[in-house]
Amino acid sequence: MPRPLQRILTALLLLGVVVALEFGFETLLPDAAWRQLALFAMVNVIAALSLNVINGMAGQFSIGHAGFVGIGAYTGAVVAGNLHQHLGGGDPLFGNSFVVMPAALLASGLVAALFGLVVGLPSLRLRGDYLAIVTLGFAEIFRLTIATATTGGPDQGAIGKLLGALGGPIGYAGPDDTGVPQYAGPFWIFGAVVLATILAWRLKFSGWGRALRALREDEIASAAVGVDPTRYKVTSFVISAAGGGIAGALLSSMRDGNPTVQPDQFTFNYSFDAITMVILGGSGSVSGAILGGVFVTFTVKLIEQLQGLDSVLALKAAYPALDLNALRMVIYAAILIGLMVLRPEGLFGERELFGRRWSRRKRFPVGPAEPVPATTGVEAGAGHEGALPSPGAPPDEPPPGITVGREGKAAGRELE
Repeated sequence: MPRPLQRILTALLLLGVVVALEFGFETLLPDAAWRQLALFAMVNVIAALSLNVINGMAGQFSIGHAGFVGIGAYTGAVVAGNLHQHLGGGDPLFGNSFVVMPAALLASGLVAALFGLVVGLPSLRLRGDYLAIVTLGFAEIFRLTIATATTGGPDQGAIGKLLGALGGPIGYAGPDDTGVPQYAGPFWIFGAVVLATILAWRLKFSGWGRALRALREDEIASAAVGVDPTRYKVTSFVISAAGGGIAGALLSSMRDGNPTVQPDQFTFNYSFDAITMVILGGSGSVSGAILGGVFVTFTVKLIEQLQGLDSVLALKAAYPALDLNALRMVIYAAILIGLMVLRPEGLFGERELFGRRWSRRKRFPVGPAEPVPATTGVEAGAGHEGALPSPGAPPDEPPPGITVGREGKAAGRELE
């Protein structure tokens, strides 16, 4: 089958799957809690794929990804809420989502990318722990700025009124405080996962991705062969921030989710979870980021389910201070320590679940022919006098070391 036709059929198949999920998701998962968990896992997959660009492919260490997800969540909630009012309000309709969601996703991605550029230009000249501290500080500044904003104060400036409109610590619940319209159903969330996976895959195996991995391995050697470290790192940081913003927009409008965007959703714990997703699956692996996003999300739900067991309830009655949610961070830390000891590259490393087709083909390199050393006339004469003909060679064959031209003359004489 021709490759263009194969790609068209694959795209149509994926489109049919996400459309079927949009209308049959409630039948597939009747419990609203499990539907929310599945959609939240897909949002986390997008966040992990975007963080994998800067942490996995580029080899930088950013621990402030929650800030970009939060920026995208607030931007998407504001755009979706106002467009929903202009469309007449009421229940979010699937037809109206083709007006609301593209605008919300585009605005969230652009605003988050802009903040990524502002943060990335000065901070990506740093390395290692220093870069981690800068990105963590940015995420905390964003969260605390909104959480400490005064709502309804009489003497507020333009920026104060803007921050106050976001709800402060209570959260943003739309322009009329009735909740953010939940337009992001399975069609948009699963469709965004498919597109993010394709883009991450293409980026990894493109020339840009190879340049990022070269910078990760040896920045000095890469710069020596013409790779601009600042340009590549800043651009990858902007791409990562834009992906986090899109994940935040989907989170704020997620169906069966929380209709209020609150600053406490984007604490350091969320950044730590995103880092765990990337490292657990394998830094630089697209398949690993997807697996890590699903695993970490469902682990949280499993811990919540374990707290309802009779034995756990009895244990909590005996020890009231016991909190399994707090122990989750300890469990993740233990998993990361075990991975660093037993498998430092993660579950997949840089490998993928499905290898590229061209990589399985055997290619034999065809190099240039070995050059024949040139000889001078003196060397040719000396070789002719001291060389003996090889056994079995015909009488007219020149001895070894003599190259003969077209007219039967020694080629070395041309250099006299």
